[in-house]
Amino acid sequence: MEFDDEVETSQFDVYRHKFDVMSRQFLDYITPHIILRWIAAYILVMIFMSRIVWVEGWYIVCYTWAIFLLNMFLKFLTPKFDPSIEQDIQNESVEEGTSKMDENDEEFRPFIRRLPEFRFWLKTTVSTLIAIFCSFFSIFDIPVFWPILVVYFIILFLLTMKRQIQHMIKYRYLPFDLNKAKYASKK
Repeated sequence: MEFDDEVETSQFDVYRHKFDVMSRQFLDYITPHIILRWIAAYILVMIFMSRIVWVEGWYIVCYTWAIFLLNMFLKFLTPKFDPSIEQDIQNESVEEGTSKMDENDEEFRPFIRRLPEFRFWLKTTVSTLIAIFCSFFSIFDIPVFWPILVVYFIILFLLTMKRQIQHMIKYRYLPFDLNKAKYASKK
């Protein structure tokens, strides 16, 4: 019996590799087109929502998808480095006498998101496509009283956003760049 040192690749692996390369090329092409990406995502969301309303079903799929999007949106609004943890660490170092910063020192730190915009768009698009796909199978059409899900989601959204906004106010960060800074000329 003779063993070959070469590893045989299956036809599936070849097709998977081709798909990976094509999808990476597409993502690399679409990355700088922010507005077009979000328009496409919005169209997909509208297709999914109109499908849910039209067929009057798959409310659990829609609810799960909405909770996932809420979770991704919160990660998008949250800074990568939580200021509450940094403040606790700074307070501990002040108590130990090892802090070098004054309380008046306000150094500029750029807002770095926990979930970057591109990843947020990609996860939104993929989750919407999965939700549309799931809405074609009756196994996912679990009978529920949908108004309860809507009310629960609204309450969850309001409470979560209230907590997030309070966190943003307390630690003085704004996740959106509203306008470009303008400097006066030296004339």
